[in-house]
Amino acid sequence: MGNIMNWSDLHIEVPYGRMSGKVKTLCPQCHDRRSNKRDKSLSLNLDEGLYLCHYCGWSGSIKEHSMKKEYIRPQWSNNTTLSDKVIKYFESRLISQATIKAMKITEGLEWMPQENKKMNTIQFNYFLDGELINVKYRTGNKYFKLIPNAELIPYNLDSIKGSKECVITEGEFDALSFIACGYKYAVSVPNGASANTSYLDNYLGYFEDKETIYIASDTDTKGLILREELIRRFGAERCKIVTYGEECKDANECLCKRGAAALLDCLKTASEIKVDGVFTVEDFEDELDALFENGLQRGITIGHSNFDELCSFETKRLAIITGIPGSGKSEFLDEIAERLNIIHGWKFAYFSPENFPLKYHASKIASKITGKRFDKDNTPLNEYQQVKHYMADNFFFICPETDYTIATILDKAKYLIRRKGIKALVIDPWNRLEHQMPSGMSETNYISKALDELTNFAQRNDILLFLMAHPRKMNKDARGAFDVPTLYDISGSANFYNKADYGITVHRDKEAGTVDVHVQKVKFRHLGHPGKATFRYNLNNGRYSPVVDGKNDEWDNSNHLIKKLTTDIAEAEMPTLPFDYSEETCPF
Repeated sequence: MGNIMNWSDLHIEVPYGRMSGKVKTLCPQCHDRRSNKRDKSLSLNLDEGLYLCHYCGWSGSIKEHSMKKEYIRPQWSNNTTLSDKVIKYFESRLISQATIKAMKITEGLEWMPQENKKMNTIQFNYFLDGELINVKYRTGNKYFKLIPNAELIPYNLDSIKGSKECVITEGEFDALSFIACGYKYAVSVPNGASANTSYLDNYLGYFEDKETIYIASDTDTKGLILREELIRRFGAERCKIVTYGEECKDANECLCKRGAAALLDCLKTASEIKVDGVFTVEDFEDELDALFENGLQRGITIGHSNFDELCSFETKRLAIITGIPGSGKSEFLDEIAERLNIIHGWKFAYFSPENFPLKYHASKIASKITGKRFDKDNTPLNEYQQVKHYMADNFFFICPETDYTIATILDKAKYLIRRKGIKALVIDPWNRLEHQMPSGMSETNYISKALDELTNFAQRNDILLFLMAHPRKMNKDARGAFDVPTLYDISGSANFYNKADYGITVHRDKEAGTVDVHVQKVKFRHLGHPGKATFRYNLNNGRYSPVVDGKNDEWDNSNHLIKKLTTDIAEAEMPTLPFDYSEETCPF
């Protein structure tokens, strides 16, 4: 004997308090499509675990036995004589008499539980290997019934034996529509638009040899649910979706309104299902055309000529930055962020516990923007209010209360991507993340997997991800100065170099009073190349000033935000705002 299920496993609601006897309840298989929502058509035998719907014929037992279930087999009477009224009804739906005869559709009286009496019915006969398996009865007012305790199988299943393709529809009339047009490999689900496709369990073999399966459900909500379930069962790689245009919801309506040729064209134009991770040239045709016309383009730059020559940025990349403690690597990363934001409008999110509390970090970014020390004596109140409001919409800080795992940080970042439109994420530093290394996994393999996760996130969400990582303890040279670390020196794994799209080291030369920024890796040559850019650090506002040919640029103490607003106003041809702006139109 197999497992014993509960009524709830089948979404059957047993009346409150009843544990034995026979009761009636709503049928989860057909209740949603019933016009009489109060009709309790499902009979339950609580003692035996049996259920039977007198409307749709759904039946079974919650006690699953290992032996094959025995089904009732109806007798075939071969009475295919139909009344003129039925013939005219089919012809009104463009289903010919030849099709009706070939599909062995019958007519006759049948007891229908909805009216508790015998009614005249159209009878769709379900055959398998030429033997009658089930019958669906349909009245003129759209009452339906299948034979209780008969097996559920797809309608017209015999027709697809040996074929390389087939179409599966939501109802018999849709299948008949394709057959009437000359396409005979048409089957229908037996129970309408339902996510329950258990009737396929014993008959998937009929579909295994199919190279193409056309899914032709209705385009309403329930039809889409059926479509998704059929795709899941058959496999997206061989399914195509049939649609009928805006004016038609199903195959028979398309046949009636647009004709047989148009319905068959729906098969020819059926769309392939996009399989996650698999692409064709058509998926990126516009980008490919642009590359063909314009060639490889440099990324965006931060406006420092000596650094821009070495490195330009683009999204979907992982940039790893390192440097010994006190080298200014976090400060230079803030420099990159501030300038990418002001020049290009990129919004940034930070997970930066080493810059906590948040007000300290925010004050440093504000100084870089305003060009002034962050205090009331040096920053005018109006400029402070201005930068504060600007930062509220451009810089965001991720600070979970307890959970510092990669998954949590990326989940918060995804929210900011969707809600705020951030283009870059900073994780500073690597060693403050909570690393959940699986038992038995080496540190090297764990780091490799984690860096892949970060890169994949950047690619899926079209952002640039900056990761700060500390190097191991470095040796000193003869002068007592520390060697310049490389990405290979980051503690844990050479994968910090191997997996990076950009690799940058920030190193302070205390004797010269300068900061050297070593671009050690740019994965794609059109984005840059290795080299060194030298800067001096402006204690007044935390900005970096380029040193070129031994000469230091003048200190930049201007308000970048005011210059940005001036530029934006000029470009938009808007009236001048009430500030004393410079006439210069370049932000820097």
